[in-house]
Amino acid sequence: MKKRFLLLAALATHGWVQAQVGRAPAYPLITHDPYFSVWSTTDQLTSSPTKHWTGADQPLFGVLTVDGVNYRFLGQEAKGYDAIIPTADEEGYAVKYSESEPKSGWNTVNFSDSDWKTGKAPFSDDKNHEATHWDSKDLWTRRTFDLKQVPSEQVFLKLQHDDNIEVYLNGEKVYSHKGWIHKFNYIPLKSKLKAGKNVLAIHIANTAGGAFLDAGLVKEKVSKEKVIMQTAQQQNVEFSATQTKYTFACGKVDLDVTFTSPLLLNDLDLYARPVTYVTYRVKANDGASHQVNFYFGASTNLATNVPTQAVTATAASTNEYTALKTGTKEQPILKKRGDDLRIDWGYFYVAAPKNNQVVQTVSAMPSLKGQKSSISEGKSLFLNTTVNLGSVNSTPKEQYLMVAYDDVESIQYFGQNLKPWWKESGSTIEKELSKAILEYQSVIEKCETFDKQMFADAKKAGGEDYAKLCVLGYRQSAAAHKLVKSPKGETLYLSKENFSNGCINTVDVTYPSAPLFLLYKPELLKGMMNGIFEYSESGKWKKPFAAHDLGTYPLANDQVYGEDMPVEESGNMLILTGAIAKAEGNAAYARKHWKTLSTWAEYLLKDGFDPANQLCTDDFAGHLARNANLSVKAIVGLGCYAMLAEQLGEKETAEKFHKSTLEMVQKWMQIADDGDHYALTFDKKGTWSQKYNLVWDKVLGLKLFPKSVYDKEIKYYLTKQNSYGLPLDSRKTYTKSDWIVWTATLADNQKDFNALIEPLLKYAHETSSRVPISDWHETTDGKMVGFQARSVVGGYFMKLLEEKMK
Repeated sequence: MKKRFLLLAALATHGWVQAQVGRAPAYPLITHDPYFSVWSTTDQLTSSPTKHWTGADQPLFGVLTVDGVNYRFLGQEAKGYDAIIPTADEEGYAVKYSESEPKSGWNTVNFSDSDWKTGKAPFSDDKNHEATHWDSKDLWTRRTFDLKQVPSEQVFLKLQHDDNIEVYLNGEKVYSHKGWIHKFNYIPLKSKLKAGKNVLAIHIANTAGGAFLDAGLVKEKVSKEKVIMQTAQQQNVEFSATQTKYTFACGKVDLDVTFTSPLLLNDLDLYARPVTYVTYRVKANDGASHQVNFYFGASTNLATNVPTQAVTATAASTNEYTALKTGTKEQPILKKRGDDLRIDWGYFYVAAPKNNQVVQTVSAMPSLKGQKSSISEGKSLFLNTTVNLGSVNSTPKEQYLMVAYDDVESIQYFGQNLKPWWKESGSTIEKELSKAILEYQSVIEKCETFDKQMFADAKKAGGEDYAKLCVLGYRQSAAAHKLVKSPKGETLYLSKENFSNGCINTVDVTYPSAPLFLLYKPELLKGMMNGIFEYSESGKWKKPFAAHDLGTYPLANDQVYGEDMPVEESGNMLILTGAIAKAEGNAAYARKHWKTLSTWAEYLLKDGFDPANQLCTDDFAGHLARNANLSVKAIVGLGCYAMLAEQLGEKETAEKFHKSTLEMVQKWMQIADDGDHYALTFDKKGTWSQKYNLVWDKVLGLKLFPKSVYDKEIKYYLTKQNSYGLPLDSRKTYTKSDWIVWTATLADNQKDFNALIEPLLKYAHETSSRVPISDWHETTDGKMVGFQARSVVGGYFMKLLEEKMK
């Protein structure tokens, strides 16, 4: 038996580098941007529905039929629901309610609620919400409804609430919970429904924070197609920077399925093409021949924010391919912004080359029949693709499908809607799919070559464990951005601050992400910075330091974060501009923005060394005055400015700032000194923190801080590690994994570097938080504290960047 969980298993036909990684927190399947991003969150591809990175189900379903026997290899048999009484996300409804405690029997059918108020659901404390405003401590609601007959299907309570709740159906308590849930839950009920009049009655208490209530009843969709299904036996899962491959035994036939998202940063046209390949390869394992069909199903939920949105589904074939296309009926282009959201405009495609024996249908549930369907609209439909592979023997047969997304318009930038990068040249999704077919073989070869070289380079720079971390971070970081062009024709590469606050183009998210893009495409780092420069240089941002963000994804119109981070963001922009100059060998980008950079440098010279009580990128840890690590950022930022001034021939400026930074370093070493390490803040001895900002001094060769500072800190850090890594600082035991890699890069030998990296890889292997890897985790138990799927894991590439910069 092959070992189950391999990373980059060596395949003679593909030339992948062999490395055993253990388990990943989540496995990337489709990864393009913050909206088109589907993952498997279980070790077995069949153990759960596939999900958007936010955790919302976006089901993909796969079945290989061998001699009439069905083997499920992808996803779980999808669940769907039909409303009995809808929730407000499906249809508006009114209920009777009271904010004072009612008489006994209030939850029964025959209770008289004539003196209760009538309100439109949902109930919320948010005055901007289209709902009934609720700000009292307690709320009682009654919703009566008639049924002609009791459903034979399983009935569920569909519920979202904040806070403590008790739910009654026809007078009997069917659910209670202390606390809040911010997504709809489906709670199975032992049905107490009856033909005729029924009542759903609820008591909810607002104990703290927000207030919300929306509730309904649904019944489970049951497929009319009765299919006996076995589960394929998963043998391996392997993944590289751009590919994830699964191997299954389906009875007497072996199946390989590979998901390839060609996020090649050195080829922006290919990178921006929103097409993932699903390659499948079959061969008999018993020496005989077998009749084989391949089935791939995709839910229309990939094109909705919530499953209850109405969609259309149509054929969209051309001379080169057969395809199905789906999108919402509403098409609210760039109408929503926020964190826990999925795209609900544009169109999702499933396509296959015309030379395959393909039948495509649309159905309410996954359907293997391959019979034409009349369904063209509904909710949570399935796009079905069945491929007849004919007779299969020990000679492998390989084909592929494509999944794609046309988002029509991607970003709003200072009031102007921008199309995706790939549309700038006049291309269409039809042309992109046709090019994807024409270039299939060459794209796969490019991906395999890149993946192999990236792993080899990372291994050479930091060892095998380090290389595995880089593989974990690559697609996640790249897919947390959207690539567009500004109205001026400049590159814009805009991040979404995933499950942090949903901001777009956050400077202190750009900063940790930067090493990956400096390595492979500095133009993309400029694309993260161009909008921030534009914000200041247009006069829209008038403060003498850099902005924090440009808005909430996907609307980049104005900073929305409630508090500035003056030292943090100004330092970040100066350091990254210096890093671009180092990577490109010239200071042309700095020259273009010299006036703005000079304003920020003057601010840091005045206020950066001993920071006031303000936030830094680790804002989750709270405000901190006299932050020694933030002071390092200011010093290094000013050092970069001095370096740039010298490159631009500004000798007087270069001398002034270089002298100032060296004086700051000496002062810093004196007042931050705490014996065998340097303190968290200048005024609190007996504390410590990771001084990860020092890494740029080393990587860029600024030679501001003596090597003894690095050595002293590394020696101390090695005494402070827990099972799953080095804590961020002495206040808590949680950490940030990107900063650990930066801190480890300060080490001057492989042994110390490995000692800091190994617990981090252990966290990736063992965490119980099954999400695209969280960069903020607890070092004692390996659980996610917050954040997931963020671009900052591009910071894992810092050690490799150091090697390149040498």
